[in-house]
Amino acid sequence: MQHILITNDDGIQSPALAALAGALSGLGDVTVVAPDRERSATSHCITLDQAVPYQQLSANRFAVEGTPVDCVLAALLRILKQRPSLVISGVNCGWNIGSDILYSGTVAAASEAALQGIPGIAVSTYPHGDYTSAAQIAGRIATHVLEHGLPPDVILNVNCPLKWNGEFRLTRQGRRSAEPLTDYEAISLGYVSISPLQINRTAHTHFEHFSRWPEQLGAWQAAKL
Repeated sequence: MQHILITNDDGIQSPALAALAGALSGLGDVTVVAPDRERSATSHCITLDQAVPYQQLSANRFAVEGTPVDCVLAALLRILKQRPSLVISGVNCGWNIGSDILYSGTVAAASEAALQGIPGIAVSTYPHGDYTSAAQIAGRIATHVLEHGLPPDVILNVNCPLKWNGEFRLTRQGRRSAEPLTDYEAISLGYVSISPLQINRTAHTHFEHFSRWPEQLGAWQAAKL
């Protein structure tokens, strides 16, 4: 039996969170561990040097006095008896595209899952959009991930358009403009945007540019002495 952990940054009372839990219920056991109130734009913030309080609201529903990342850690280290097969964060009430992902608690929760060796998906949709549709889309993607997995240290950032054209598009992170093959372009054209994001932020493609810096900086330091 698969076990799915879901969380968000909009809080335990979010109707979009409830829609997601309902959509995933047929895939396995679902546990909701979410902030006790809205924690939007908290990025990867965590609580240090103290245990984060939480309250059990029902058999599989917990409210945590902390950030989305706190929720994931509390679930894995203190609440769950079984390690989840998948962590899904959402459905966020607002897109997480372009530079939004740097601030997003929704994306951070999925990223923390990846850091802990668990596949993570962040799902967002238009503010006050069709949460049921977005949750069903999340369920379809979750099914595929449970069957095929994700590469290590990679999460999926999923954004659902206001009016879905019924198709998916693989995208890269954009800059809030409709550049080709970006998340922004995809949702503006009615596609569900799926962006694979890596946790390791090393700029591998620019390594050559910086290759002589250590030598140059060493020479500069020697000249100063």
